[in-house]
Amino acid sequence: MQYKSQAVAKPYFIAAIGLFVGQILFGLIMGLQYVVGDFLFPAIPFNVARMVHTNLLIVWLLFGFMGAAYYLVPEETETELWSPKLALALFWIFLVAGALTIVGYLSLPYAKLAELTGNDLLATMGREFLEQPLITKIGIVIVALAFLFNITMTTLKGRKTSIVLVLLLGLWGLAVMFLFSFYNPHNLVLDKFYWWWVVHLWVEGVWELILGALLAFVLIKVTGVDREVIEKWLYVIITLTLITGIIGTGHHYFWIGTPEYWQWWGSIFSALEPIPFFAMTIFAFNMVNRRRRDHPNRAATLWALGTGVMAFLGAGVWGFLHTLAPVNYYTHGTQITAAHGHMSFYGAYAMVVLCIISYAMPVLRGRAANSNKAQVMEMWSFWLMTVSMVFITLFLTAAGVLQVWLQRYSQTPMPFMEAQDQISLFYWLREGAGVIFLIGLVVYIGSFFVKGESKAQTT
Repeated sequence: MQYKSQAVAKPYFIAAIGLFVGQILFGLIMGLQYVVGDFLFPAIPFNVARMVHTNLLIVWLLFGFMGAAYYLVPEETETELWSPKLALALFWIFLVAGALTIVGYLSLPYAKLAELTGNDLLATMGREFLEQPLITKIGIVIVALAFLFNITMTTLKGRKTSIVLVLLLGLWGLAVMFLFSFYNPHNLVLDKFYWWWVVHLWVEGVWELILGALLAFVLIKVTGVDREVIEKWLYVIITLTLITGIIGTGHHYFWIGTPEYWQWWGSIFSALEPIPFFAMTIFAFNMVNRRRRDHPNRAATLWALGTGVMAFLGAGVWGFLHTLAPVNYYTHGTQITAAHGHMSFYGAYAMVVLCIISYAMPVLRGRAANSNKAQVMEMWSFWLMTVSMVFITLFLTAAGVLQVWLQRYSQTPMPFMEAQDQISLFYWLREGAGVIFLIGLVVYIGSFFVKGESKAQTT
């Protein structure tokens, strides 16, 4: 059954995809600046391009999570959204605030932006991923609290399912952890210690709960497997996630001035972090193999299976490659870190958002699935983006291994810039794979405009 208020998810999904395109464009600009150092300089310096690239990543995923919640919660709770008008108002506030922030990054020197936005009142700017001006951070908190109020009130008046409760736990955790972005101590060790409470406990903690809830919802819809079976898997996955992810924060504490015991705690629990992602992969394939119906939306099923596999490879395998302290001693801050970051963000979070959009958008447009022609096109986009991301990861991994050898492990280590010259071939290859990724994203968008015979709507 479709609920009228689910329609508020549509603008969130559209904005998410639009911002995703922006993120990829700035990623390509950065990739070219690695090998053509003065490309677009001084209009878009590398530090500004990187800031826009990473901030767009965070914002488009948040739009995706919010849209997914607005679509999922009414259906799971079997009641209309508490306030669709509030949801639409928050959409425009968040979109305008995000757009103005990006314009600020591109049009003003960062120090001037900090001066104009009240950073002298409460210094929060200048930290990686948390570069947002104080005004923007306050706006994010207001939007997040109003969004959570809307979702929570909807849940309280309707049916309480495990999927909704796990989703709410993840979303509330996201909001609470972001509050540490306002804490910026003068001591650099304390600064980094609590900075990871936002960055790590988002992507390797509460975001994984959101991922699990969204994946479970889609799998219930496309497979028809009993809810009880899927919920048992979900509980196992989130338990493993919280146990390994929270203490696994220690793998960021190896070399920042924290006590030595973090090298043991971080190594041991980080080595266990691939387990929940492996369980997620088994979960997805097991549910599809046990399916009771062949859902007409084959593309959404493909995205669900791909999410499990790529999340395990990116966040699990590539995370484990450099998470043990004796290995991380040589690899931290190299292109191996970038390889892990690219595949894990795409596999765990970008793909699950694309998955829920793939499933929900046809329903919001009055059909169970897009036409066969549109789905074939969408599945081409899946393979173009996914295979190109695999190659981006492999090229960055090769660059990182060579970088470690030339710059850190060799008996005659090279200076940083000389080592960068030696690995520039891999940067060119990465740029080429990035162009193919952009083509795949354009094909994904184009698939929603392909006309064909519409399927009958299903619940």
